[in-house]
Amino acid sequence: MHHEPRPCDIGVGLGSHDLGVAIHAADLFHCGLFPRIVFTGANAPTTVERFPRGEAVHYREHALELGVPDGAILVEPNARNTGENIEFTRKLLADDGIEVRSLILISRPYQQRRAYATCKKLWPEVEVICSSRPLPLADYIRSIGDTKRVVDMLVGDTQRITVYAERGFAIHQDVPDNVHAAYERLVAAGYTSRLI
Repeated sequence: MHHEPRPCDIGVGLGSHDLGVAIHAADLFHCGLFPRIVFTGANAPTTVERFPRGEAVHYREHALELGVPDGAILVEPNARNTGENIEFTRKLLADDGIEVRSLILISRPYQQRRAYATCKKLWPEVEVICSSRPLPLADYIRSIGDTKRVVDMLVGDTQRITVYAERGFAIHQDVPDNVHAAYERLVAAGYTSRLI
């Protein structure tokens, strides 16, 4: 999304198979961009082996190893999709009396646009800045260690940008023709395991 990170009320790390979300959240915290982090996520079929106690729990543990104080981390361990990540985080913060006017939404690089569209649908009054580890695609794939998994996930996220808006789960986002054409080529090449 090319958002420039700046100080916000809270950082929200969206659970996934990518531990880089926790790393980037810790980096942004240490830069003073927010006073607290919420890690949100239970498990998905793609994460249960890697994070058996849940995505948010493992993210918290990693952030602690990176020097984020325990008191600065909140854990939302029940969300099973991006909509629940947003809804459950919003409720957790409200229940704790934490007022949020702005947030940095931290996700996998290819999830930013869908996460943004979901957050703007479900929490429209909050200002949303999206951020991910600034890695070139080849470096990102190396960090995950599984090219097919990354491309399958990227293709699935691209599909969801349109489908979730059509279903009312997210606000509409324009998908450029060249992106749609690339998506169709990747589907034709068999990168389909994460399609809905």
